[in-house]
Amino acid sequence: MHAGIHFWNYTVPGSPATIPGAIARSARAAEQGGFDQFTVMDHWFQMEAAGDAGEPMLEAFTTLGFVAAQTERMRLAPLVAGVTYRHPGLLAKIVTTLDVLSGGRAVLGVGAAWYEREHHALGVPYPALKERFERLEEAIRIALQMWSDDAGPFTGAHYTLAETLNSPAAVSTPHPPVMVGGKGERKTLRIAAQYAQIVNLTTADPDEAAHLLDVLRRHCDTVGTDYDAIEKQVMGTRLDPGDARFWPTMERFAAIGIDLVVFGVRPGHQLESVEALAAGVLPRLREL
Repeated sequence: MHAGIHFWNYTVPGSPATIPGAIARSARAAEQGGFDQFTVMDHWFQMEAAGDAGEPMLEAFTTLGFVAAQTERMRLAPLVAGVTYRHPGLLAKIVTTLDVLSGGRAVLGVGAAWYEREHHALGVPYPALKERFERLEEAIRIALQMWSDDAGPFTGAHYTLAETLNSPAAVSTPHPPVMVGGKGERKTLRIAAQYAQIVNLTTADPDEAAHLLDVLRRHCDTVGTDYDAIEKQVMGTRLDPGDARFWPTMERFAAIGIDLVVFGVRPGHQLESVEALAAGVLPRLREL
């Protein structure tokens, strides 16, 4: 299996002046240590389940552009962008820009959005869940059209674009991968089956992951897409590598067909956690 590093926390001693250095050192260490993917959260406030909402939080794509200049190989993505946060045409343009400037390493990670507090706080509309999923599907369709030879109009239930002109084109062939994040069985995984090249199941439980993969496979059969062609990712944050259950869990992920495990940094010790994972986990993980 492969591994990704998730830089979800920007709380470092001496912040905010020390934040750029912490990100840069962690990203370089991740790439040198063998990580294949570098992701950041797409939020404006820290998640309340992970810390205080007032903790430092950076805008995702600006951060990924900074990381692109520090690295050469790792894939770069938000995990995942909320569809409500940016107009889809602008989102596709932003991801294209990242793809061009990173030499073809951008991923469109996208989901239906959920953090209601930050929407209301910053004046961003927060539609009902049904509409957010409708917007998610339209946003992906818009991005795919902007990454095609079709520069014509797009008309959907929620978005109307007079032109889908996108120049320069993305460097990735045929386009930046679409990553759908979440574990909703009826909508999220159906959208992933239909459009995604990568799915992040947002679970750290092998039994739950196995169930979700079965659901994904059924959706692929229904919409006529290739289940095996979709990269499957999970979160590796539930257990410490020193826990006796850690490697049995990783082995179970490998057995059910997981391709990449995402590990998070430790607040205040971002670089040290990246280095420890690179040295103590990645060599054995690659053998699974």
